[in-house]
Amino acid sequence: MQQKITPSPLSATESANLRTDQQSYPLRVPSHWRQRIDWQNSQDPLLRQIQPTPEEWQPVAGFSEDPLAEEQAQPLPGLLHKYAGRALLLLSHSCPIHCRYCFRRHSNESKPTTSAHNWQAAVEWIKQEKTIREIIYSGGDPLMLPDRQLQQLTRQLAEIPHLQRLRVHSRMPVVTPKRIGHDLLQWLTGSRLTPVLVIHCNHPQELDSLVLQALHKLQQAGVLLLNQSVLLKGINDSVEVLAALCETLIHQRILPYYLHQLDPVAGAAHFRVDNAKAAHLWLQLQSRLPGYALPRLVWEQPGYPSKRLLELPDDAHQDSLICS
Repeated sequence: MQQKITPSPLSATESANLRTDQQSYPLRVPSHWRQRIDWQNSQDPLLRQIQPTPEEWQPVAGFSEDPLAEEQAQPLPGLLHKYAGRALLLLSHSCPIHCRYCFRRHSNESKPTTSAHNWQAAVEWIKQEKTIREIIYSGGDPLMLPDRQLQQLTRQLAEIPHLQRLRVHSRMPVVTPKRIGHDLLQWLTGSRLTPVLVIHCNHPQELDSLVLQALHKLQQAGVLLLNQSVLLKGINDSVEVLAALCETLIHQRILPYYLHQLDPVAGAAHFRVDNAKAAHLWLQLQSRLPGYALPRLVWEQPGYPSKRLLELPDDAHQDSLICS
């Protein structure tokens, strides 16, 4: 049975805090996503990802505005260098959708980004760092920039001999599939760099026919597609939902790449799934899926040289570590 949304009365302080949060990180949802929400069902998995709640401004120990210490990993504004062989360009602080668990939700849109006006310094830095093989476009959402600007930047990067791959992390194909058009495909696949696009999909209901059409366009153009999800309490923290998502992705020739433990960003603690349950869910998922359809369960620790695999419980059987 569907549950209708009946907000509890808020105190004056709660109302003021919620208004402040709405000013700094307002509700933002594109029409494609909005049209698919069951607004009368408080448990709708699309609604829960974007609906502001009073829980967001309640302080929780261990949750901060910069949970990954990214400010310390920027040799230049808008350029992150955390992992060997890769550098990440923050091309935009804007996004077509405001997911309430976003680990960059506190990024100030007035901060410098590596846009058309200031990316030259980043390009010069990359030229000098000859160990860099892969460039990652991120944000916000990098596809918020016009194709003309993205094409210009990609051309410059493709001229750097030691670069091999271009990876784009974007929510856009899932939330605004019409963004995937001819001009985008042209710059993404038109250089010598191997193109990889990582979509962000948390629930199988996000993959409707229009989204799948956009993803097929990318595949037909020669783009390798991966998916990463965030494990979210009340949204996808069940083996049935996760298995359905992975099966759908594999059927559509998209590799389930990562299942992320929630980054401890201020305002998102109510989405947290504890590590013991996360590990249990992953073990259940492993027993249901072939190894190639099983995402890696990971978390990120500031200063660590890679994503970290979540440790399995001590009583897990040794054979649970073997993928089929």
